[in-house]
Amino acid sequence: MSNSELAKVLVDLLGGKNNVTKTANCMTRLRVTCKDAALVNAGEIKNTEGVLGLVVEGNNYQIVLGPGKVKKVTDICIEELGLPRNTSDSGWEANKEQIKSAQKQSKIKDFMKLISEIFVPIIPAIIAAGLFNGFGSLLSQLIADGVVSGNFFVMLQLILSLLGGAFLGYFAIYTGIRAAEVFGATPAFGGIIGGVSIGANIVEISKMIGLYNEAVPLESVLTTGKGGIIGVIFGVWILSVIEKNIRKRVPDVLDLIVTPFTSLLISGIVFIFMIMPIAGFASDGLVSVLTLIINSTNPVIRIISGFLLAALFLPMVLLGLHHGLIPIYAVQLEQMGGVSLFPVLAMGGAGQVGAAIAIYLMAKKVGNNRMKAIITGALPAGFLGVGEPLIYGVTLPMGKPFITAGLGAGFGGAFVNLMQVASTTWGPSGLLGCFVMTAGPSGAVMSVVYFVIGLVISYIMGFIFTYLATKPEEVANV
Repeated sequence: MSNSELAKVLVDLLGGKNNVTKTANCMTRLRVTCKDAALVNAGEIKNTEGVLGLVVEGNNYQIVLGPGKVKKVTDICIEELGLPRNTSDSGWEANKEQIKSAQKQSKIKDFMKLISEIFVPIIPAIIAAGLFNGFGSLLSQLIADGVVSGNFFVMLQLILSLLGGAFLGYFAIYTGIRAAEVFGATPAFGGIIGGVSIGANIVEISKMIGLYNEAVPLESVLTTGKGGIIGVIFGVWILSVIEKNIRKRVPDVLDLIVTPFTSLLISGIVFIFMIMPIAGFASDGLVSVLTLIINSTNPVIRIISGFLLAALFLPMVLLGLHHGLIPIYAVQLEQMGGVSLFPVLAMGGAGQVGAAIAIYLMAKKVGNNRMKAIITGALPAGFLGVGEPLIYGVTLPMGKPFITAGLGAGFGGAFVNLMQVASTTWGPSGLLGCFVMTAGPSGAVMSVVYFVIGLVISYIMGFIFTYLATKPEEVANV
């Protein structure tokens, strides 16, 4: 039985592709999760030609196929037979699902979805690492200013910085692993590509071929970290294409040796000499643009850009374009030591909070208890930086408040950008974001203070614009 035939048989015995919610593989096993165990014919799977064994754990099935064969069968199941690589059951907010389903797909949205699939699963680690670095930076300044002293605080600062650096220092490796999972390559291979990008030997290679700038190392055509996260993603995509094509042509018995060596050698060379320099050029250009707009020395430009970015951020969220900003955050963090774009965009949610408070007061006045209940339940999350309940439950269904909330957020964004607030990561916004807004040039403490002031400005202006623009009867009838 060929691998294609085996894959088709297994899908049928698993209850069809509609019964499978998740598909993956390890070194020897095809791992699937099924909706309904009653539809799975476990006995027939065990007796199928090519199957070496079956392990069942609830709705999870591990079909033992052996090294080499398992990857080929898994790829066929996913790419040809339509089994899902990853799924997430979300039953979240009917409004959100309705709005999202009504949106037209495009190449840009597909790309943003791809970026989302890569980064969303590691966002908890990004947030945690950023919090560690944020607390570490704040504590470091307090120690330097003499506010706190003693070995305990020094040790705590070192531990916090160590924990933060354990992720962010090797962010390229984690990104490579996730990108490989999304593109269908071997995750460990993706980690290797990420590791290559930050390897010290890159500098020696660059010197040998005359691409290293001794005077200004960061301006080298090729150096450690060149191309950053953007380069790693493209590099792993190249890896996935090469690996899949090699695996198709290599006999099962040789797959475990030939495929890893050959695919990594070819993709590694392409990555070092082509992808890293090109992506580095793109990253440098992106930083230059951001410097001109967001980090401009001209305060007027910072005010205008801050206002526009904060005001337009939530429409970007609505269209699903916000995930495309993650590589930009990463580039800023890698090359500038802090993320100045994220604090500005974080004001978007604060504007929604202000707008929701205005609508709540109107709802109370006109007796709309349903809207009062929605806002009461969603506001705490909104203050903590989780804006979706307010967006999809309150402001967006009403229409006009969604716009006025954005306008209010613009004023907070203008202030935050004017004061050059910067964060150690991205993810936690609202009041939770205070703990990561410690990378600004004014120092950790003042950066946090300016961020809080920006939030308050967004609350107030979102409230004012919404209250003035919304009629009581509009709230009564919603």
